[in-house]
Amino acid sequence: MTRPPKAPPSSAPEGDRIAKVLSRAGIASRREAERMIEAGEVTVNGKVIDSPALNVGPSDRITVNGQPLAAPEPARLWLYYKPEGLVTSNADEKGRDTIFDHLPEDLPRVMSIGRLDLNSEGLLLLTNDGELKRRLELPSTGWLRKYRVRVKGNPTDPDLEPLRRGITVEGEDFQPMQVVLDRHQGANAWLTVGLREGKNREIRRAMFAIGLTVNRLIRISYGPFRLNELQPGEVEEVRTKVLRDQLGLTGEASDGETPRQPGRPARPDARPGKPATRGAHGPAPAASERSAPRSGAKPGVKTTARSGAKPAVPRGATLLEAPAPRRSGGKPFAKPAGASTGKPGSAPRPTGAKPAPKSGPRSGPKSGPRPPQPPRRPR
Repeated sequence: MTRPPKAPPSSAPEGDRIAKVLSRAGIASRREAERMIEAGEVTVNGKVIDSPALNVGPSDRITVNGQPLAAPEPARLWLYYKPEGLVTSNADEKGRDTIFDHLPEDLPRVMSIGRLDLNSEGLLLLTNDGELKRRLELPSTGWLRKYRVRVKGNPTDPDLEPLRRGITVEGEDFQPMQVVLDRHQGANAWLTVGLREGKNREIRRAMFAIGLTVNRLIRISYGPFRLNELQPGEVEEVRTKVLRDQLGLTGEASDGETPRQPGRPARPDARPGKPATRGAHGPAPAASERSAPRSGAKPGVKTTARSGAKPAVPRGATLLEAPAPRRSGGKPFAKPAGASTGKPGSAPRPTGAKPAPKSGPRSGPKSGPRPPQPPRRPR
């Protein structure tokens, strides 16, 4: 039995490229780190290097401008409302103000993810991690970026159709855009534009190609991150848990929180869409309240259809079964022979006379034998 030949050992050196390590430590982007290396600002193990084609490991000693390279910090992300009139660059050859000149002093060294031109405003992402910056800037990320755009003129929806199909400007192809005509405002119109690539001045150039001039442009979202209520110049850090969920970063849950799937909202205690109140009139009535009697009826008594109807008499019962009133001595009163039965219009019976039989059929059940009467007292 022949054994398969062993694979030749890999000739690739261990570790990471020096530019990647500098970028991961938040020194600069990869491109800027390569420029610093070529300028002789970086040393490895006491030797100045002039080429980024070098791999380094954890045991190598790296310095930048004489300062030792610190250990990489956890990746962090900030939302920044870039005001109009600032350059998205570390330095400007024309001496104009940059966004880094106006960031809060307590903010660590950060890099911008993408850029907004001088006359644009809105959401700009900042990070301390060069690898995160590179990852979010790659076209393969495919994140949708939305803008509120004000243009001069009163375009109609068919005028915007070339942008939805994709347009070529000065030999450069632009991918199809999501364009919605929101409203007209005087001599201007407001649009909402969404795109998945970030070419230089893409929206302004595409609008100019169809005869529209952009006079205000605000980025309102970058992938899952929104501008929300941020005001120009304000900075807000993204929570570590949100950053990990949205970007799939590995690591332990922060603040004792349990990781969850990206984009899935945490389940609240109450079932969503089932408010505790029903409408604007308080909670829904209970079953006992829904079957309550009508107004004026006593609980436990079933109301009859006719008002004033007499309650039904139990079968076999008569009015004579009610107890007779008693004297103070305890003996019951004797019922006079001619006493009325209590029915209206009935006349007293003469003494010793037999009751006249009632005419007509007798309705209802027989009441049975009449109970014995007490002896009459002589007068």
